[in-house]
Amino acid sequence: MFVTDIRKEFYDVVVNQRVALFVSPDIDALCACKVLQALFHCDQVQYTLVPVAGWQDLGTAFMEHKEQIKLLIKQDDDLGVPSYDDIFRDDEEDEEEGEDSGNESDGSAEPSGKRRRYDEARFIIMSYIVYLFSELKTRSLIGRWSVIGVTDQWVHDKIPHMKYVTDIATLQRHVSRHNHRNEDEENSLSIDCMRITFEYEYPCVRPLTLCVSLRLVLYQHWSLYESICNSCYTSCSFKLWSINGQKKLQEFLADMGLPLKQVRQKFNSMDMAIKENLREVIEESANKFSMKDIRVQTFAVHFGFKNRFLASDVVHAAAALLENVEKDETPADNFIKALDCLSRSNLERLHLGIDLAKRKLKAIQQTVASCICTNLILSQGPFLYCHLLEGTPDVKLFSKPLALTLLCKYLLKAFVCSTRNKRCKILPLIMAAPLDVEKGTVIVLGIPPESETSDKKNFFGRAFEKAAESTSSRTLHDHFDTSVIELKMEDRGKFLDALITLLS
Repeated sequence: MFVTDIRKEFYDVVVNQRVALFVSPDIDALCACKVLQALFHCDQVQYTLVPVAGWQDLGTAFMEHKEQIKLLIKQDDDLGVPSYDDIFRDDEEDEEEGEDSGNESDGSAEPSGKRRRYDEARFIIMSYIVYLFSELKTRSLIGRWSVIGVTDQWVHDKIPHMKYVTDIATLQRHVSRHNHRNEDEENSLSIDCMRITFEYEYPCVRPLTLCVSLRLVLYQHWSLYESICNSCYTSCSFKLWSINGQKKLQEFLADMGLPLKQVRQKFNSMDMAIKENLREVIEESANKFSMKDIRVQTFAVHFGFKNRFLASDVVHAAAALLENVEKDETPADNFIKALDCLSRSNLERLHLGIDLAKRKLKAIQQTVASCICTNLILSQGPFLYCHLLEGTPDVKLFSKPLALTLLCKYLLKAFVCSTRNKRCKILPLIMAAPLDVEKGTVIVLGIPPESETSDKKNFFGRAFEKAAESTSSRTLHDHFDTSVIELKMEDRGKFLDALITLLS
């Protein structure tokens, strides 16, 4: 443990200074930012918020604020925490190793001295943040952001399902302790009250009730039919990209005995009598179709009488706003919109994010179906490979890391469900999508093999560096997630050949 008293040794130091918050473009980081913002507002702490898309942005931001800020971590021999000058100094080692790792690789996959010191410092900084987050998440003020942060890690495949279950069980105790107590039912959801409930993904009559869930994405803001078709779990279980899969879906709907008119209209417009028993009906039919894991634990948040959102709804909405490509807006604009949608005062923006998320999920489902039906997934020996071509519908959307991550996760699960090759079912997936046509670059992402229980460790970052080094491929390792890189299209062939040799 790095600190013994989080308030005295960390937060009390922070509140006496002007703080710079450098936030990366992912939902978990946005939630941590909201936590700190809430605390800073309460304690009247001045701060500057700086979005940083990658290592280059972070280095630039530090240099811009070099005279005004410090690292808020003391030098300690036991911890080996580098000082600011140690991290960003220019020395002979850096000069010999060439340009920063944030620039296109000139053949060296070994991290430079600057990059190594950077990684060491970032690990310790983030460890402090984790302890701060863990300590402060017991406050009702920031409980909803803790919940959304954990859910984001599960939705975007950063943690295995069992880790998610363990984390939300811990959060449930904190949320329950800080929810309003001893309220009569009539006033339990007043307009001025924000309530967080721990439950399964089904609307319960009472708050703080443990219920059974539906593993259907955005189903409370969509029609049940659209949610089933665009949810990774149900789509892959039915194999909806095939004719037989469509027949199975119709059989499933018939088995539930629900009128198609009700299934195809928005969830809020369904008859109350149907919604009251919907969970039991779906679960019973799902068991007949070998979907025994259709339940999943989650959290729900109520804003007044009308607005109710699951944690996964907010994650999808915020991610869609963060990586919105439908309008010519800057990444900074999208960042602010995504951050705003996490606040209860910006429900319109949250609803906008949900609409964008629906379009994104439809695009993912259609792309998966296209890749499976046209056999775009190729076995390269030690891994599977898929390359989206320029001109593919919605291909611009998949130039963003979070959207590409969801697509990879969905595509790998779909491939595992459809292939008869047992060896291919245990292989990881590398996917490439066009990034900048004028520059001739693609974004490349690698994910580990499909698994619901094993650890989601991803070793592609190091493999990408070594492959680039051995072939002098022009790569850019600027993302905080090392399994995401940018690659020159002309170097794709030799880069993949090196990966095959390296991983065989």
